[in-house]
Amino acid sequence: MLRDRRLMVGAPRVSVSVHESRKKNTYLFQDTFELSEGLSSADEVKDLADRIEATMRAGEIGSVSAHAKSASEIVADGEAREEAGLLCLGTAALSGYVSADLVTYSDAWLPYDLKGRPQPEVHALNAPRLAAALRDLSEALDSETDPDDPTWFAKPNETGAENIFDDRDGTPRDVWESFEVPYRYEKFTHTPGFGRIGYRRSADGDVQCVPVRGEHGLLGHLWASDAENAASFEPLDVGDDAMYRAGPVWLERLRAAHDRGLPPSTALIELSAMPDTDGAGHVDRTAPPRTVPLRSLREAENGNSEGRGA
Repeated sequence: MLRDRRLMVGAPRVSVSVHESRKKNTYLFQDTFELSEGLSSADEVKDLADRIEATMRAGEIGSVSAHAKSASEIVADGEAREEAGLLCLGTAALSGYVSADLVTYSDAWLPYDLKGRPQPEVHALNAPRLAAALRDLSEALDSETDPDDPTWFAKPNETGAENIFDDRDGTPRDVWESFEVPYRYEKFTHTPGFGRIGYRRSADGDVQCVPVRGEHGLLGHLWASDAENAASFEPLDVGDDAMYRAGPVWLERLRAAHDRGLPPSTALIELSAMPDTDGAGHVDRTAPPRTVPLRSLREAENGNSEGRGA
């Protein structure tokens, strides 16, 4: 059904978990499958079920859940393009009760984008496909669509989703700047694992920093502080998708350097020699490292770091 509406295209990834009964966080089976073009026949469904059953541990099944993700087709600016990670179709079975849910990570179905700007053409070309898919799922499952609670970004309804409006003047809220930008920025400033995984991602004093450049210019700065065992990537504009995607690549590289026992400054030198891969950009080695207060770097890079929850 989702394929018929071009809401799932290409090869999906299906994650399956079989939870053991009466044992918290214990699985009889857990794995992810790469499917060529999805399951299109009863024989293929049975083949996947047989593969799971053949490798599943012995034990009493408590519940089963599965989630499927693939690219989706979005129509905008007069053309259709495929984008990854926009939809996730999930299902779960527990004690004879079966449920399904469809989660979206796109604003293409909304009359206004997440910044509150009208997008009538995008909405008209995409929202009806989502509404039709939800209707198809409801009919196939013989179950009414039950919208979830509102999120920071939109309010789900029976046919898709609607914008969140300001209670004072009725205008669509700029939820991108209010919620998405601070959410994105947290990963660059908050150390995972309650501060126990990798270098610290914040520092009170001076740091060494080097510029990271991509195809279209400056992406941000890589910085390090031996005195505070800290290092991270400071994006120029976390709201820009290209700059945001570059950041996690550098964070993963820093995590790997930390796990090898490198001091932050040594990691900075090593990472400065790395080539541009996965759109991460490269360190501009013609610019010597600078020593600056981290707060000054963040304020210069982003205007006002406090406005993003730093």
